[in-house]
Formats: sequence, structure tokens, C-alpha cells
Amino acid sequence: MTRAWRNWGRTVRARPTSVVAPCSVAEVQRIVRAAVETGRRVKPVGAGHSFTAIAAPDDILMNLDGLSGLIRIDRETRAVTLGAGTRLNAIPALLAPHGLAMENLGDIDRQSIAGAISTGTHGTGAAFRGIAAQVIGAVLVTGQGDLLQVDADHHPELLPAVALGLGALGILVEVTLRCVDAFDLHAVERTEPLAAVLASLEERVAAADHFEYYWFPHTKLALTKTNTRVAAGVRRAPIPPVRRWVDEILMANGVFGATCALGKLAPPAVPTINRVAARLAGERTFSDPSARVFATRRNVRFTEMEYAIPSEHVLDAFNDVRSAIDRAGARISFPIEVRFAAADDLWMSTAHGRTTAYIAVHRASGENPKPYFRAVEQIMRGYAGRPHWGKIHWRDAADLAELYPRFREFTALRARLDPGEVFMNGHLRRVLGS
Repeated sequence: MTRAWRNWGRTVRARPTSVVAPCSVAEVQRIVRAAVETGRRVKPVGAGHSFTAIAAPDDILMNLDGLSGLIRIDRETRAVTLGAGTRLNAIPALLAPHGLAMENLGDIDRQSIAGAISTGTHGTGAAFRGIAAQVIGAVLVTGQGDLLQVDADHHPELLPAVALGLGALGILVEVTLRCVDAFDLHAVERTEPLAAVLASLEERVAAADHFEYYWFPHTKLALTKTNTRVAAGVRRAPIPPVRRWVDEILMANGVFGATCALGKLAPPAVPTINRVAARLAGERTFSDPSARVFATRRNVRFTEMEYAIPSEHVLDAFNDVRSAIDRAGARISFPIEVRFAAADDLWMSTAHGRTTAYIAVHRASGENPKPYFRAVEQIMRGYAGRPHWGKIHWRDAADLAELYPRFREFTALRARLDPGEVFMNGHLRRVLGS
């Protein structure tokens, strides 16, 4: 019997019957064909950063670390092909010698590129789309062990489905991204009165390349992050190493972890703790290569729910969540995160067809998230909210089919590419139907 598998957030555990680690595309094909012949299931697993069981392996666990790295690059078109197991945090070093960067990133970079696009990982910025929207080509192994190439010249009509496929259409082995010329970000981070942030939110989002804010529950304070894109090397002013260590290791992880632990032991103290944490965040201004600014180091484990809603409803939805926290008398130590994204045309994207705001709520590891998350989910339903595919929610196929105009086309494609349900698991059956 193999060892139990668990995700980063410790919200999902599974015990695969076997573990495979192919080092070639041909080996992936052989494993899938063998599974078809013996009636088994295969689930590729990346870094395990989904909080849902979308990647939970209940039979064969496939580790794709052996399919990592740069495969080819076209500097003229900025097209970059990577092995599907390549971690996001490895990509900047692969692109730097060619003067390229990914157009946008989320705030965690531990995921594999296949896992990030398959679950709809995104960053912030009203003019920018999620990572899957940067995909211009992919190669996957279908549920019969065949290779399917999808790009502008091969089955282009399938790209909006394959680019964000939930791991249900096949095993991604190659991913091609449209990158951009390398750039820096000029970052301004500060603690501000929440009322001032909300009063000027629409203007801030429109004026900034990348804007987000974090509200500390039970306080009147928010941490704002405003990033402006500048040419690489222009006005570069990185945070000194000692200050970065203090901010990102000591404060953001060490002190924050301690305050979360204290909040679990003494819930009535949470409002005071949050006020102190918000003020300790302080202010900093710096410029650095884009990937170093987009991503932050996260060592404090947590659970998360995130909903995507039409951006015009963000203030109403956010204030509804604040009111729900007050009514429940809950003590919430983790900040609420609010981000923004442009609309895209990917069939299963949370930003499909609409300019989007994301509201994310968290609980510290070891705290029961259900009452809080259930209340937030009920609010988001009222705004046609779409749950992030990799974060906790309780929606099912009947619910989700009404939120995605191409949902039934996606499930029909899934049945065609994986007729034997080799890549399905219990979670996918719940969200896609049998």
C-alpha cells in the first residue's frame, strides 16, 4: 500500500493504490493505455495547492515532475513551450535569458503550470486575464492514450476548453504560453482606512495596472497593493535583503502565524490582534522584476474559499460579507482579499464573458471553516458567483451548469476525450456530473 497523499492546505487526503512518475510523453501514453485495459483511473498531481479534491488520486497517482522545463521558445512570437510539470517559480529563470516574462501571475508560485491553468489560477488587474488565458497551445494525452495537439493550427476550436480543463479532458504534457517582454513592477503597499479604499475603489482599479486590497475583519483598516508596470531595469529599487527577510519571513509568516495561533486560543482577542497586524503591515515602496513582486511566500497554512462575481457588484457583495461576520459574531483572523480581472472566453473560466471581481475568505489551519464559508457562499450565490475551481465550495453540476454558458459543451467534450472516465474522481463527478 502506498503512503497517503494530502494537499498543501491539509483539507484533502487520499490513498492512491500506486504512484507513477513518467519521464516522457510516450511513458504517459503507456500508463494511460494500461489503465484503460485494466479498468483503472489515473490522476496527475502537481504541487497540491488546490483546497478542493479536484486532483485527489483515488487509484493511480501520476507525478509529472519528470516532464518539466523549457521545451522550445520562439523569441519573435514570444511563444514558450514548457513541460506540464514545470513549477511557476521555476519559469522566470527559464525566461530571463530570453528577455521574456509571463504577462500576469497570482500571489502563490508553487503550483505546476498544468495545475495552475487547469484550476483557473489568476492574479489581479482589471486589464489582465488569468494564467490559462495566456495559453496558446497544449498537448495532452486523452483517455484512450492518444496524443491531442491543440493550437492555432490543430483543433483551434478546442483551445478555450483545453486551456482550463479541470484535469478532466486529459493529461497535459506540454503547455505553450504567449509571453511578453520582461518588465518590472513598481509596487506601493500601505495600510489605509477601509472607508477611503471603498469610496475610491472604482477609480483605483481603473487607474492601476494591478490593484488589490486586504481587509482585516473587525477593523477599519485595509492593506492596499498597487503595482505599476515599467520597463525592465527602469527605476529598479528592490527591497534590501534584510528588510525583505523581516517583511516576508519574520512578519508575514512568523509573526502572522503566531497571531493566528493566538487567535485560535483566544478568539475574543482577534479584533485587537487584527488591528495590530494591520498597523504592523506599514508601508513600503519598491521596484523589482515582475515575478518577484507578483508572488509572495506563504508558510502559514490556511483554508480558502474564493468567488468570482461581476465586478459591478463588488462593493455590495463585500459589504454583505462584512455584515454577515458581524451578525454571526465570528472572530476571523485572516484578511479578506479582493482582486480584479478582465473577461475571457475560456469555457470554464470564472471570468468567462464578464469583467470580474474576486472575493477570497480564509481560515487558519485547524479552524472550522464551514460556518463562515457557507455564509459567504450563500451571499455569492445572490451575485451569480462562480467558485474558484481549486478552492473550497459546495456547488454541484446542477448549480454550475447555470453559471457557465459552455458548460454542457465542456461535459460533452469530456465524454468524447475520456469515454472511460479514466481521469475522473469523486470531486469531478460532483462538479461536472456523471
